[in-house]
Amino acid sequence: MSNSIVAKRYASALFQIAKEQQILSQVEEDLRVVKEVLQTNKDVKAVLGSLKISKENKKAILRDAFASINVYVVNTLMILLDRHRENEVVEVVNEFIELAYEASGVAEAEVYSVRPLSDAEREAISATFAAKVGKKSLRIENIVDSELLGGVKLRIGNRIYDGSLRGKLDRLQRKLLS
Repeated sequence: MSNSIVAKRYASALFQIAKEQQILSQVEEDLRVVKEVLQTNKDVKAVLGSLKISKENKKAILRDAFASINVYVVNTLMILLDRHRENEVVEVVNEFIELAYEASGVAEAEVYSVRPLSDAEREAISATFAAKVGKKSLRIENIVDSELLGGVKLRIGNRIYDGSLRGKLDRLQRKLLS
């Protein structure tokens, strides 16, 4: 069984519970916190990966660390620990977020621009490109890239929309050389 299949199963089960309890957004935010802690805090990661620390001690540490988080999220973490799937937590979070986005009609987008985008620009980009990919809205991550020279470049899933000046110059160069 591959890791992504395992993560999908756990994420799907947690998603169903959150949907039934109507706490989807709360669970999603709590999972984002868990993911951020696991990715940024080396101590928590080391504790989870340690063979010297007992399962019960790991559970106690996680319960203390995530005391303010939703009980369903904590229970999912405990089940992952029981089944020796500590290394799957981040992947479960990613799969859950993907399921939540799919259910709510949202897509993630990376927008590369020369300067940080204003809220109005984010809204305009979201409204324009969400319709093109069949979604209600986009959750935009703005990445500042001074090499674009001007304009924007979007990445939504595996689609790239390049409206940057650098992209136009590159296309013009290829056209002139051919």
